[in-house]
Amino acid sequence: MKSKQEFVGSWRIMKMSAWDKEYIDLVAPGRITISKNGNGTFRFGAVEAELDCRIETCGEVEQLNFSFAGFDEGDEISGRGWAKVDGNKMIGWFGFHQGDDSTFEAKKSK
Repeated sequence: MKSKQEFVGSWRIMKMSAWDKEYIDLVAPGRITISKNGNGTFRFGAVEAELDCRIETCGEVEQLNFSFAGFDEGDEISGRGWAKVDGNKMIGWFGFHQGDDSTFEAKKSK
């Protein structure tokens, strides 16, 4: 996938519905990074994962859909999610396979 420019870059996770700011920044500042080739990463709390992204149209809005695989405190995790961008703000959702889920809000890093 060649990601649309609006999704590409580093996004600072500011808020999540399932975890507070202290947990988001537990190990390092919470972040989502999307590259031009459609790969990406995210980290928050004790979670680090790689993303495999696809752009899909949902109604009239383009949405970034992704699957992820990585680790949470050394345990393997996987799941899926989506994100939409409005200017410098990204909103979305993470769903862990047979586990937690959370919405998130992120702000584009400069």
